[in-house]
Amino acid sequence: MPHVITQPCCNDASCISVCPVNCIHPTPNEPEFINAEMLYINPETCIDCGACIDACPVEAIFPDDALSEPQERYQQINADYYTDHTISGSVFSPHQKAHVPPGVELHVAIVGAGPAGFYAAEELVKHSAIHVDMFDRLPTPYGLVRAGVAPDHQSTKGVEKAFTATAAKRTFQYFLNVEVGKHITHSELLNHYGAVIYAHGAVTAKHMGIEGEDLPGSFAASDFVAWYNGHPDFADHVFDLSTERAVIVGNGNVALDVARILLDDPDNLAKTDIADHALDKLRSSNIKEVVLLGRRGIAQAAYTNAEFLAMGDLTGVDIVIEPEELVLDVANQKAREDGSLESTIATKVRIAEEFANRPLTGGNKRLILRYMVSPTAIVGSEAGVERIRCARNEFFEAPDDSTDNFDRPPRPSSGLISVRPTGQMFDIFTGAVMRSVGYTGHPLNGLPFDGARGVVPNEEGRVIDPLRGERTEGVYVTGWIKRGATGGIGINRICGQASARAVITDFIKGELPQPAKSCEHVLDLIAERGAERIDGAGWKKIDLAERNAGKSTGRHRVKLVTTEALIAAAQA
Repeated sequence: MPHVITQPCCNDASCISVCPVNCIHPTPNEPEFINAEMLYINPETCIDCGACIDACPVEAIFPDDALSEPQERYQQINADYYTDHTISGSVFSPHQKAHVPPGVELHVAIVGAGPAGFYAAEELVKHSAIHVDMFDRLPTPYGLVRAGVAPDHQSTKGVEKAFTATAAKRTFQYFLNVEVGKHITHSELLNHYGAVIYAHGAVTAKHMGIEGEDLPGSFAASDFVAWYNGHPDFADHVFDLSTERAVIVGNGNVALDVARILLDDPDNLAKTDIADHALDKLRSSNIKEVVLLGRRGIAQAAYTNAEFLAMGDLTGVDIVIEPEELVLDVANQKAREDGSLESTIATKVRIAEEFANRPLTGGNKRLILRYMVSPTAIVGSEAGVERIRCARNEFFEAPDDSTDNFDRPPRPSSGLISVRPTGQMFDIFTGAVMRSVGYTGHPLNGLPFDGARGVVPNEEGRVIDPLRGERTEGVYVTGWIKRGATGGIGINRICGQASARAVITDFIKGELPQPAKSCEHVLDLIAERGAERIDGAGWKKIDLAERNAGKSTGRHRVKLVTTEALIAAAQA
């Protein structure tokens, strides 16, 4: 029986490396991998060996006769991928372990304890001569896996098992609750370590740049996500959910997560690790309708098909899509007519059309998806948001030298497909507007920074000084701060491994600078600056305390949400 990959897929390619018949694609050496929404098993070549099931960190793979009713739809999604994707004959092989010089050690500092940092660490500690100290300003590790993944997506957090295995290595240690730039500087890291890898992400929410964006009731969706996930920086934030309609600008997976949390039954969320303060607030929420605004068409919607499909399973929630808004640009419309529409886009359109044809149920909450719409202003007063003004858009073919800097769909045979306002305006009345239009990085003192792209300038992870056009010896980046805020866990794994291999290569070649001081002095240095460092033992105490608190209510964990409480648990 063929196996099937389902919604939780994290694209980390663990399943690909163990497949003996090359039936899981796209692989990391195929160009489609970097933009893939998920991985797919070819039902024609799968031999039912089960190796992929054991390797999957998020329990996303099942035999086709073990699928639940909602999961059965993924049989078609997996099979559809192979209708229009040419699969290379070569089997993907993991990168071979390099041989480091005998008799020498390398101490590496990694700044940021999220997935990209951990995947870099995983690659480094394969070598007994390489030691890793991982720094994070928060008292807890795992970055957006802890503070960004939706609480009702517990299976996705299964990647933490791989991170735990890395942290258990004798050559790895945590420096949690230690802030680079406050407790230790960039130059001091270079004085104590042979290499420094920055993996601190790009989580500053972008602004829309429209009038009224700073009114009370208008805020970043990422702030709301951090709040309901128990991020210590956001535990005290106040979100007014007294309005009956909320509008989310953007239609990526974060927008869908926020919509789902706002609309789902709080009793369902009470079974997750959502922060208690957020659960209490959601129980008293008046929101009955959430509107998602996408500036382009259904083919360019930023959410993945798996997340989109799952929205239709919410009990007591109707999905509303006006059929006339499901328009395609000329290139995709032509492809659909001649049967050559790319399978992922075809699935996106098919799901939307199915939702659009569903009957509505009186008394249900509503999720409304709007396409070809751009916000132009948020209108209100000091008391808060009252409405959002929108413009209807249309497709047009722009010349190649267009100055329109919005994201675009793939290049067609000529010109670029973009959108422009038609001149038709309308208002949506609401008391809450959340922007979910992307993220950017922020500069760190001592590192070069490309403000336009929101990244640290680099070549294959090696940091470049743009003024001199030369490498900054011993300094590397990985994750979103390396390549921009695109891609999830799977891409961060490939990215983290690549940056780690750059460090290893430079180490083998003898191109890393010799630190002036021993890294053993770092503990005294940060203590002098007032850091209350949390090590691996301290994190285990926090983890145990949260899990024990969840046992009595049948939850995976109850999160501690203040720095003070987390430090107290670590020191207990």
